[in-house]
Amino acid sequence: MAARILLPLMLFLLGSHCWTGAATAAGRQLLQARRAGDPNSQVKFDFSPFLIEYKSGRVKRLMGTDVVAASSDALTGVTSRDVSLDPSTGVAARLYLPSFRTTAKLPVLVYFHGGAFVVESAFTPIYHAYLNTLAARAGVVAVSVNYRLAPEHPLPAAYDDSWAALKWVLSSAAAGSDPWLSQYGDLSRLFLAGDSAGGNIAHNLALRAGEEGLDGGARIKGVALLDPYFQGRSPVGADATDPAYLQSAARTWSFICAGKYPINHPYADPLVLPPASWQHLAASRVLVTVSEHDRLSPWQRAYYAALRASGWPGAAELYETPGEGHVYFLTKLGSPQALAEMAKLVAFINRD
Repeated sequence: MAARILLPLMLFLLGSHCWTGAATAAGRQLLQARRAGDPNSQVKFDFSPFLIEYKSGRVKRLMGTDVVAASSDALTGVTSRDVSLDPSTGVAARLYLPSFRTTAKLPVLVYFHGGAFVVESAFTPIYHAYLNTLAARAGVVAVSVNYRLAPEHPLPAAYDDSWAALKWVLSSAAAGSDPWLSQYGDLSRLFLAGDSAGGNIAHNLALRAGEEGLDGGARIKGVALLDPYFQGRSPVGADATDPAYLQSAARTWSFICAGKYPINHPYADPLVLPPASWQHLAASRVLVTVSEHDRLSPWQRAYYAALRASGWPGAAELYETPGEGHVYFLTKLGSPQALAEMAKLVAFINRD
């Protein structure tokens, strides 16, 4: 309908007053020619189903753009509020506080959302619902980090933003500048968690914490990697011998980091890390979850195996869900499988 309206208008503006087959063809050719020269219409990189980047630099996100306000959630009793961490960059966080509280302080969970580093946020409905449920069931003060996204802010922006958020959590709790963290948070029970790209971030932050240390001598008790985004050229699974898949993976990774890191960089493929580097993973325990039909599952299982074989002194756990795909638990939050996986995560956090 829009094309049938637009084409006569274009012909009228060109001074034509006849609606003939020749004029129609000419008009279409004109529109095509104009579109061909319009950088706002020319695709530079198609990262469907996530986004499309055009040659003009315009980015059209195809999902993960809706937001919901912080609130008091009637279903879980969890209260949330938003905090700006760095106004100059827009980095922020949404904090969650469960309604049931004892005199004892609560574990602190710093969570990193997924979305291939290019979509979603801490404020989208899917993550708001997940964090409300997790905070209620685990009894934690949760901090969901809203880091900057590629391609406007390619990696390492997400890593640096998340690192700054972790440092903010520690300093705010220590200085008393955030009332929830200082009054209710127990930093001796500090956990990092994330799904997909967020799991990748959690892993890389735990390594950085071991290499650089954390403010005030803080320690990370556990890291939960939920269907983490790892891939590369390591000989893992059937895709490792599929040239088309490897080329596609390398192209998308290059898009995410603007070509700064190759696909076999440890950021993407921790399997290339030497055993000694795993010793820097600053956590007492690590949980890796795998969904059977996740195409990334071979790398996730290999990550768990490499961690255990490295001599890292912590406890590593693997939890697998049959019959489900990548991060299914976000869209099937109330399903038996998702509830069972969340129960595993809750137990992981609350175990002494």
